[in-house]
Amino acid sequence: MEELVYYTILYDIYGSLLTEKQKDYFEEYYFKNLSLSELANKYNISRNAIHKQIKETIKRLENYEDNLHLAKKNEMLENIITNISDEELKRKLQEVISL
Repeated sequence: MEELVYYTILYDIYGSLLTEKQKDYFEEYYFKNLSLSELANKYNISRNAIHKQIKETIKRLENYEDNLHLAKKNEMLENIITNISDEELKRKLQEVISL
């Protein structure tokens, strides 16, 4: 899975568990496509500090997934929905995913 897509999925699932600063750096780097230098200037800290924070955020997101497996479970459910023919079961599984 492409790195950006994977991290975006993890962020969608686990983003509420991050600090506000981690959310800000992650969103601006990955969603708004700001460079490390642009972020460093915006927050008046070193480029290295921004890089370290983004890496730590990614590490936390990956750790959550390694322990909870919610992204993997969601992917498995979506594959089941795609491949089954029972419409009522499909609908119920989609309800579970949307919780």
